[in-house]
Amino acid sequence: MRQQERLGLILDRLAQHGSVSVLDLTTDLQASAASIRRDLQALEEQQLLKRTHGGAVSAEVIYELPMRYRAGRHQQEKLRIAQAAGRLVTESVHSVGLGGGTTTTELARVLGAAGRSLKIVTNALNIAGDLSVRSAIDLVVTGGSVRPESYELVGPIADRALSGINLDLVFLGVDGIEATGGISTHDEVEAQTDHCLMRTAARVVVLADGSKVGKRAFSRIAVIDEVAMLITDAGADPVELDRLRATGIEVTTV
Repeated sequence: MRQQERLGLILDRLAQHGSVSVLDLTTDLQASAASIRRDLQALEEQQLLKRTHGGAVSAEVIYELPMRYRAGRHQQEKLRIAQAAGRLVTESVHSVGLGGGTTTTELARVLGAAGRSLKIVTNALNIAGDLSVRSAIDLVVTGGSVRPESYELVGPIADRALSGINLDLVFLGVDGIEATGGISTHDEVEAQTDHCLMRTAARVVVLADGSKVGKRAFSRIAVIDEVAMLITDAGADPVELDRLRATGIEVTTV
């Protein structure tokens, strides 16, 4: 297992349990104790945890996990969500907007591998990098300021670039989705740019693994009425999914 994947799994266990031990991690991740200690030290240097004797505990402040550590979390669920989203891009769809995030990144790979002609607009640098070598994709990338945590271009320059665009479909990744709280993310500038991307299309599809359903992040992107569809996985809270359906949003679970 690569170190980056181990780091993501360690942070995932911390989020669930509040603490981890070197002994348990060596067994669960099939790594040496020395490797696990180096992993914990690397995460502590980024203020993502605090080391203790024999393990680590969560940091006192909750940080947004950098995307490179989120990529390995719920990976199979995100792939299934992306595949379901890809089926929405029928022959009648000619232009698509992709926000940043690990699940939309999986969708970009699905669309790129399909080999059909398609215009894709994105503000995510990693998605742009993946799609730039796909000759069938007519790629448009917004300008803007880079958010290192998500690889997204955000802010007034990105917002202006999106203001004159019309798209058939927009796919958006979020950090939280609730029937009452709408869709949200950790950063207020990113939230504004995401909302500008939403306004380019009449149909907005949110891609969120089950861990995001029923959660509310710091900055609201939009109220739930502005979302046409949610694609999530079977691990999502069924009660919250019923609340979302009651608002009129179409919900697909994979």
